[in-house]
Amino acid sequence: MRRRSLVDRLKQPSFRLLVYLAAALIFAMPMRTALEHHFLYFPDPVREATPRQVGLDYEDVAFAATDGTRLSGWLVPGEEKAPIIVFCIGNAGNISHRLETLSLLNGLGVSVFIFDYRGYGTSDGKASEKGLYADIAGAVTYLEGRGWRPERMIFFGRSLGAAVALEQALETPPAGLIMEAAFTSLAAMGRRHYPGLSHLLGWLIDAEYDNLEKIGHLQSPLLQIHGERDGICPPDMAKQLYDQAPGMKQLFWVPGADHNDPFIVGGAAYRDVLRKAVAQWTGFEKQADK
Repeated sequence: MRRRSLVDRLKQPSFRLLVYLAAALIFAMPMRTALEHHFLYFPDPVREATPRQVGLDYEDVAFAATDGTRLSGWLVPGEEKAPIIVFCIGNAGNISHRLETLSLLNGLGVSVFIFDYRGYGTSDGKASEKGLYADIAGAVTYLEGRGWRPERMIFFGRSLGAAVALEQALETPPAGLIMEAAFTSLAAMGRRHYPGLSHLLGWLIDAEYDNLEKIGHLQSPLLQIHGERDGICPPDMAKQLYDQAPGMKQLFWVPGADHNDPFIVGGAAYRDVLRKAVAQWTGFEKQADK
C-alpha cells in the first residue's frame, strides 16, 4: 500500500486539526510565562528604605536558593536564644515595603529573616512557583548554617507568601506555621476573580500554589490569620483551609480587616495572638513581658 504524502494527510480534517493544535501549543509556550507574570508577580527592583529607618539593627544578607540563584535578605536579631521567624512576602513590591511588619515581629523579641524572592528587590532571576520554593529552601538552609534548627524556626507567609511558607513547612517541619490572607489555590482564585478568562486561558498558567491540596499533610502547628472583609482571598477560602488542616490549629479572624491590613486593623489583639503562638510553639517569651 502506498504511503500517503504529507499533502494527502493535510487534506484530512482530523489531521489538519491536529497540526493546528500542535502549532497553537508551540506558539502559546511564550505566553505561559507572560500571562503568569502579568497576573501573579509584581516585583519592584528598588528598595526604598532599610530596617534602620524604623530603628532596627539588621544584617544585609546574601545567600543562594537551592538551585544556585543569588538572593538577598535582611536578618533582624532578637533576644539571645530567641527563635527566628522566616517571613515570606506577598506577590508585590519587595522587602523594603514590609518595615512595619518587621518592627511588629521583632517587637515580640524574636529574630526575623525576610528575603526577596528571585526577581524581587536585588535578588537575581525571575519568579516562578518552582523558583520561589527553591528560594525559601535556600533561606532555611542558610539559617541552619547559622545555627538555627527547624524546631526553633517559625515560617510566616502572607498572601502568596503563605503558599511558599506552607510548601517549606511540608519539606522541613518548623516549630509552627503562620498563614495570613491565604488562598486555597491559584486556580480557585482565577475562577473567583476572572471566571471567563480563567476558563479560556487558565491552562496557559503553570503555577498552581494548591494550598488546599497540600495543607492536609502539614505536621506543624498552624495559626491562620484572615481579615473578615478580605476582598482578594475571600474568607470562605480561609475556612476551607482551616477545615482541611490537621493537628493543632487556630483561625484568628480580624474584624473589619481587608487583604493587606490585618496587622494594622488587628492592633493589640493581632500582636497578642502572635505572642501566644510563639510562646506555645517554642517556649519563648520576650523578657520585658515576664
